[in-house]
This record gives sequence, C-alpha cells and structure tokens, in this order.
Amino acid sequence: MSKKIGLFYGTQTGNTESDAEKIRDEFGGDLVTLHPIYEADTSTFDEYELLIIGSPTWDIGQLQSDWESFLPDLDQIDFSGKLVAYFGDGDQYGYAENFQDAMGILEEKISQRGGKTVGYWPTEGYDFEQSRALKNGKFVGLALDEGSQSDLTDERIKTWVAQLKTEFGL
Repeated sequence: MSKKIGLFYGTQTGNTESDAEKIRDEFGGDLVTLHPIYEADTSTFDEYELLIIGSPTWDIGQLQSDWESFLPDLDQIDFSGKLVAYFGDGDQYGYAENFQDAMGILEEKISQRGGKTVGYWPTEGYDFEQSRALKNGKFVGLALDEGSQSDLTDERIKTWVAQLKTEFGL
C-alpha cells in the first residue's frame, strides 16, 4: 500500500491554507490530501499513518479558532504509530514573546496521544524571544512568517518537504 499523507490545517486569513497547498504541490502527485480542520472529524485522522498539521498562531500565543474548537477532539484520537510533521505561520516581530506557540501547543497535545514528531526545523534566520514550539533547540516544525519573511516561504517549504520525504520514508 502506498503511503498517503493527511494534511490538516486551520487558517484565519488564508496564509496557512496557501502554505498547505504549496506543501501539497511540493510533494507532487496526489500524495497529500488537504483537510481544513473545520471539516474534519476524529475518524479522518485514522485514514493516515503520515500526518502534517498546520496552524497559525493567533492573537497572543493562541490557537487559530478552528483548531481551538477541535482541540478537545484530539483527546479521542490515538496517534500511536503515526509520524506527524507540523508547520505554522507566525509573526516573529509583532509577537516575539510567543512566536509559533500554536504549533507547539498542537505538537505537545498530539505527542501526548502517541504521535511521533518529525520535521524539526532550525531557528537560524528568525528573530524572536520565546516560543512554545521549541524543543531541543529547534522548532517542532516548519516556522513560516508571511508578514515579514514571505520571500523565504517557497524555499523553506521546498527544503522542508525534501526533509520530510526522507523522514516519512517516501
């Protein structure tokens, strides 16, 4: 059976949805299926052993509203045996104290439910104070900043997807 990837995302202004589409396209073919989290239910996660989770950090270190609503449902999902990669949109200058916190909140919750995190991303090239998305000196996933570093997004996605292909065993 060929491996399929479920990409679950929430978006507020459209940036995370656009990034999800770029990630899907970078994988090529029909490997990645996009699922806006407001349309998903817990059983949708069961269809995949490879997951990508995307969320912008909203307001001051908060989850995007669709993820906020879905968060209790994550407790009903067994992520054991699943490889999970994360990406997020954040504003490192306007919210330097909680840059990419949403990505960290989701990674923490899904890891507690058995998910194995892949796709760690270096902090070089970013300017921020704190982040709940840091673990062992790296981001738990791809950190994007459409507000001040949108010119780097495409190259970051290309590099990250190449990394994920290896980590996902594709």
